[in-house]
Amino acid sequence: MANMMKMLKQAQAMQGKMQKLQDELAEREVEFTSGGGMVKAVATCDGSVKKVTIDPKVVDPDDVDMLEDLVLTAVQGAVNLGKETMSEEMGAITKGMNIPDMPM
Repeated sequence: MANMMKMLKQAQAMQGKMQKLQDELAEREVEFTSGGGMVKAVATCDGSVKKVTIDPKVVDPDDVDMLEDLVLTAVQGAVNLGKETMSEEMGAITKGMNIPDMPM
């Protein structure tokens, strides 16, 4: 019974750490660029896109498709980087425990 209580306390402590980390990561920003830095996207680790910056030199009215591709690449890269960061940070807390991966 004592082992069960100890495990329960450990699980509660881990849950508290995970919640705190999730809250922190929801505010932490990551950035990803495309087009050699011409387009930059900033997102939080919970997947919220915060900002997209486009260098005016890359804006070509005759090649809108390229600009769209650069923006999409930067946004997807930033969101993926945020998710990877979230997964790595959460994994550090659960390391050593037999807990299945949490869906993000």
